[in-house]
Amino acid sequence: MTFTDDYSKQIKHLRCEIEETDAIVIGGGSGLSTSAGLTYSGKRFEENFSDFITRYDLTNMYTGGFYPYQTAEEYWAYWSRYIYVNRYDKPAGQPYLDLLKIVKNKDYFVITTNVDHQFQIAGFDKNRIFCTQGDYGLWQCSKPCHQKTYDNEMIVRRMVSEQEDMKIPSELIPHCPICGRKMCVNLRIDNNFVEDEDWHFAAENYSRYIQNHKNSRILFLELGVGCNTPTIIKYPFWRMTYLNPQAVYACINLGEAHTAKEIEPRSICIDEDIGKVLREIVA
Repeated sequence: MTFTDDYSKQIKHLRCEIEETDAIVIGGGSGLSTSAGLTYSGKRFEENFSDFITRYDLTNMYTGGFYPYQTAEEYWAYWSRYIYVNRYDKPAGQPYLDLLKIVKNKDYFVITTNVDHQFQIAGFDKNRIFCTQGDYGLWQCSKPCHQKTYDNEMIVRRMVSEQEDMKIPSELIPHCPICGRKMCVNLRIDNNFVEDEDWHFAAENYSRYIQNHKNSRILFLELGVGCNTPTIIKYPFWRMTYLNPQAVYACINLGEAHTAKEIEPRSICIDEDIGKVLREIVA
């Protein structure tokens, strides 16, 4: 179900729920980072990958990551640049900063499918964040032979600064320190995704938070979650709202703001740019 209520009334309703609720669970999806300027096509892609676009006729940053590059040197030239512009060369987006202003004095927790570290960069408490799908800033064994991840900032910066003709120096190609196989970015794209100690710690924190607030007056605030992976955030938010008569579900998503019929009376759906809505609430 979608709502067509007056925009100002929706903002007022959401602001009231934020002020009066006991707890807020934030579900952050790709639309939140898009609103923050982390786009994967258009001008931003063209400015950072013009050489790859010219040679391979790439259309966007995401699909370029799956191109069958002939050498590891070229593969990591692309991926190091990809990681750099999306993880290390992007300050916290304004929607994330505004969101923190809104919830910083509330009892909140974040679950996100985003892998760009924007919640952490913006200053959200790292112990209140569960990044379910990984992090551009981490590498893992591609097999994997062990359940551990490795920070990649230093080597990624070297790859970016030292690459020539769309290739990194061969000595910078990352290999697993245990088995010697190639490394890959810690992203959940198949069953090889590594869930390390930090991942399990965050998962347990989130589970405990949900359990402790299952009967509380709670706001499930969904921001920019699409329908590619609805089982991680959207459907659980709907189910938990349905099971708790005190819960309210809010969805802000340009072009995809909707709710389930069963919880419609306790839902706020705003079909608008997330950054614009958060600015209205902060004001």
